Amino acid sequence: MVTARTALVTGGTGGIGSAIVERLLAEGHRVATNYRNEAKAQAWQAKMKEAGHDVLVVPGDVSDPEDSQRMVEQVSAELGPVEILVNNAGITQDTTFHKMSPEQWQSVINTNLGSVYNVTRPVIGPMREAGWGRVVQISSVNGQKGQYGQANYAAAKAGMHGFTISLAQESAKFGITVNTVSPGYVGTEMVMAVPEEVRAKITAQIPVGRLGYPAEIAYAVSFFLPDEAGWVTGANLAINGGHYMGW
Repeated sequence: MVTARTALVTGGTGGIGSAIVERLLAEGHRVATNYRNEAKAQAWQAKMKEAGHDVLVVPGDVSDPEDSQRMVEQVSAELGPVEILVNNAGITQDTTFHKMSPEQWQSVINTNLGSVYNVTRPVIGPMREAGWGRVVQISSVNGQKGQYGQANYAAAKAGMHGFTISLAQESAKFGITVNTVSPGYVGTEMVMAVPEEVRAKITAQIPVGRLGYPAEIAYAVSFFLPDEAGWVTGANLAINGGHYMGW
């Protein structure tokens, strides 16, 4: 039997984020996510309600420490202290490094990596006091192997797992596990907007022969959450159809 917990999924209105939210709801958890675009968030929440999903949606800029603190406080006040945190929010600003502006570098680092500090910092204290917690970073295959035109993104995503293995060591004795999921190319709205010939080239590099499904990433996240996974910490679960096979 799964114990109902309070979960916060950052970037939950996106393709992978929505699948994670739905998975956690199906497992009986109380789930919240954040937004920066209110109109988009309201439309997403209405769509979720139509499907029978009750999600708390709160404003929150994860690249800003103070706003992240306020966001966590609101979630905790409405649903209870955050016991499961999925750091999923992320953006891309792709270009080759010699053309990359300071703004393109910093915006990706702040949103993809800085957010991991900003959102985890206010939840880790209560998790330590409670003697239980789950933190999962959503990294990327490109944080493992790199990618042309993504020095900023790859650096941020690689940094997420560095954060994981350090915080895992600090938190283990408090009943908190910290892990990473590194998806490959998934058939989200953003990926499907890429020209078909480009997608065909990507798919040709994947031994399984297809893009991933958002629900498969959500399943990987859910593996780390129950009490039975309490001995798994500091791990990186690569889920990429065999696109990259590292140790």
